[in-house]
Amino acid sequence: MTAERPESFDDRSVVVVGGAGFVGGNLVRMILSGWPSARVLVIDNLLSSERENVPKSPRVRFVKASITGARALSLLDDGHDYIFHLATYHGNQSSIHDPLADHENNTLTTLRLMNHVKGFRRLRKLVYSSAGCSVAEKTFGEAEATKEDAPLSLVQDSPYSISKVVGEFYSVYFHRQHGLPTVRARFQNVYGPGEILGAGRWRGTPATVWRNVTPTFVYKALKGMPLPLENDGVATRDFIHVDDVCRGLVACALRGEPGDVYNLASGKETSIRDLAGAINEMTGNSAGVLLLPRRPWDHSGRRFGSTEKASGRLGFRASVGLREGLSGTIGWTRNNLELIERCIGKHAEHMPL
Repeated sequence: MTAERPESFDDRSVVVVGGAGFVGGNLVRMILSGWPSARVLVIDNLLSSERENVPKSPRVRFVKASITGARALSLLDDGHDYIFHLATYHGNQSSIHDPLADHENNTLTTLRLMNHVKGFRRLRKLVYSSAGCSVAEKTFGEAEATKEDAPLSLVQDSPYSISKVVGEFYSVYFHRQHGLPTVRARFQNVYGPGEILGAGRWRGTPATVWRNVTPTFVYKALKGMPLPLENDGVATRDFIHVDDVCRGLVACALRGEPGDVYNLASGKETSIRDLAGAINEMTGNSAGVLLLPRRPWDHSGRRFGSTEKASGRLGFRASVGLREGLSGTIGWTRNNLELIERCIGKHAEHMPL
């Protein structure tokens, strides 16, 4: 690899695979605002994302394509400094419905990308977005903060989770075998402005629209609807704001050790019931909650991530508190209802809305 350079994206070429997605779009905006001479290539097939998420800037080039295809790979020569691999098949329930589509858009994307760039000499880091759910203990009992070196179980809840584990295997393999400077970033439950319900194309289940719990709860609360609680809302998650995740991704790229893995987590455990209560209170929603049965496929009841390693090695700590983050998310959702409802409406023929 090239000689050491200052930790900066200035005058660098950055590729964001999946850059039209929720996290990807926010990451591109952060890079543009923080490094005025950075150049960004966004590659996204818009399967679960929207073109509106890509910032309009002369420093951004957007290409609609899958990274598994020859067209997208042809754009990746040895002239780029950093690659963020955020492309995925969103999400667990869609992958259960169609494991082959998950393989095509979650596992194969990682293998194609890493195999293509394995001999590049200029590339300083390839940051791979992994998932904390793949490593966390599957329990509804007392949970402990999941560390990066936690034992990895063969028992996984979905093809999505399996694909994320396989992506970590490939990250380690290509680093050890070819010297590819991969860094793995394990996300917890990311929320915040920019997550568009119904984004992308129909993926076989209502989860195409009702993506993650936070944007679903915020939208339904604003519309005066009861918030659906599976299994009485006893499950817990580690909610981390998208701004913090993007700062963590930047830290992984600029300060992460090639071959290593870091949690991007808040380190705090919040129950889904408490999340629903906070959102109903903050939006003034009097409709309450709708109690539903436990999801039979989901055994990952309680989990949160350890922040110790990322804090000590990267200097990364989540800084956006949950209520602060929810307030901004509620405001963004209220201001973007037209876009959200247009995207939801695309799928009206597949499901009652």
